[in-house]
Amino acid sequence: MMLKNALFAAPLLLAPCLLVAQGNGLAPADLLKPLSDSWPTYNGDYSGKRYSALKQVNRTTVKHLTLAWVTQVHPGTDDTGSSSFRRRGAGPKLIIGGEGPGDISIRGGTIKASALEVNGTLYFTMPDNAWAVDARDGRELWHFFWKTKGGTHIGNRGLGMWNNYLFMETPDDYLVSLDAKTGKERWHKTIASLDEGYFSTPAPVVIGNHVLVGSGNDIDAPGFLQSFDPETGALQWKHYTVPMEKGDPGLDTWASLDAARHGGAQTWIPGAYDPETHLYIFGTGNPTPAFTTGTRGEGVNLFTCTLIALNVDTGKMAWYYQTSPHDMHDYDSAQTPVLVDAMFNGKMRKLALTASRNGYYFTLDRVTGEHLVTTKWGSFTNWANGLNQLGGPKHDPGKDATVPGSLVSPGSDGTVNWEPPAYSPQTGLFYVSEHNSFSLFYLLDVDPRGSMGLGGKEEDELGSGGTYLTAIDYNTGKVAWRHPYYSDGGGGGGLLATAGGLLFAGDGGGSLVAHDAATGKPIWNTRIGDVTNAPQTYMLDGHQYVIAATGDKVWSFMLY
Repeated sequence: MMLKNALFAAPLLLAPCLLVAQGNGLAPADLLKPLSDSWPTYNGDYSGKRYSALKQVNRTTVKHLTLAWVTQVHPGTDDTGSSSFRRRGAGPKLIIGGEGPGDISIRGGTIKASALEVNGTLYFTMPDNAWAVDARDGRELWHFFWKTKGGTHIGNRGLGMWNNYLFMETPDDYLVSLDAKTGKERWHKTIASLDEGYFSTPAPVVIGNHVLVGSGNDIDAPGFLQSFDPETGALQWKHYTVPMEKGDPGLDTWASLDAARHGGAQTWIPGAYDPETHLYIFGTGNPTPAFTTGTRGEGVNLFTCTLIALNVDTGKMAWYYQTSPHDMHDYDSAQTPVLVDAMFNGKMRKLALTASRNGYYFTLDRVTGEHLVTTKWGSFTNWANGLNQLGGPKHDPGKDATVPGSLVSPGSDGTVNWEPPAYSPQTGLFYVSEHNSFSLFYLLDVDPRGSMGLGGKEEDELGSGGTYLTAIDYNTGKVAWRHPYYSDGGGGGGLLATAGGLLFAGDGGGSLVAHDAATGKPIWNTRIGDVTNAPQTYMLDGHQYVIAATGDKVWSFMLY
């Protein structure tokens, strides 16, 4: 396949198919259905499995997967339009919003977002930018640019959708609602304080008439999850993830109320939703200060590095489970959990599965939060000393940052970071990228009061014990197989499992790869560059498409 020639030719072949109902809405009830032809929310459906029922592309046919189109997007206000269609003079509509001065343009970002695919249109983001693209040929339909006030532009995970409306978060801490058909702004609401160091990266998750919004902060500030009305933008509830008042649960795990109020537990990544229990289950980030005990004391510092289950109507906590008690290495537990109904010890159970950044894997009962399985899945994970009475890893003070240095695996980037995992009901395997990094953690601030946020330490990365695509048996937590990657960047954008028996991932060497989901064996690959988001799939006009992003480009493949 000659990509140079196919790059602009393929969209022209598909142009007659443009007469579709693009911009049509998404009924909230549709989000309750298992993932099939479309991709209507961050993980495809509420379960977090990233498992598609599509199987036109399967272990037999995948060898015929061929480039359908590729489009390059351009953030900011100049040189807009996908590369393939600018040449033909068919530029998209540019819409500008925001409260910033207009002269702050952050360039060089990558597409880390999961695209929504609804009624033939793809919707995706980069920080300060959102696009609508024709899902058949990559033609750019509109581009929304947000004039920012600043903030950390580390990434944006994508959009949420409710009827004809889209929702995105901005680095300067606004929730913005757009008209899906035109890209025009409907309203924007403040979700956090830029002056207090917050910056917002998650994809909003829409459940019924709730738009669930998280945010992040790397200074000493409290984390929270909020719910907004999708029609008006009015705040419905706000749940703090650390104790904020006397008598709040978990306060006794902090040195003081003031320490808890500055304790972190940010809500970086979208969670998963169980319609039967009406619980939204999500993970929280590290405590602050992160690398020194400082003011936070020697307790487990609830509810940092914790899975929390909330009632979506009230914002009240139903249960919690802490995966990294008294974290001292910035091991956020913000990874999206995976919800499955499956056999466990001879009984059908409603389960929540998660592989944490700290190198430990957990199976929980998602109705009650009961702990069922804990294993160490990182090959060289060494920061903990056994398990506590609740099945969580026991913090080993000997692996904290020290003046002479402590050798720790994984490093602060974790065995996995933000990248979405996947799960296949066909194999019963949970899939995740495994990065076995080593770092020396040096303590720079010996003042017992500690340092703010991520300060007070120096981290020197020493190398890697190997990087893998890893499959875990949820019943035992044991690794079923590992497939080695070519570099530490393997699986860097996340994973996709399908009913065709396939598992898609980037390999860290510049290729998108289809693996046999049962064995991990590579079956097909194409060299497109380092994959920066989790691959996705959808069905249009009888064709199954597979898409993935590399930097500022979206690549689409189908069978020919």
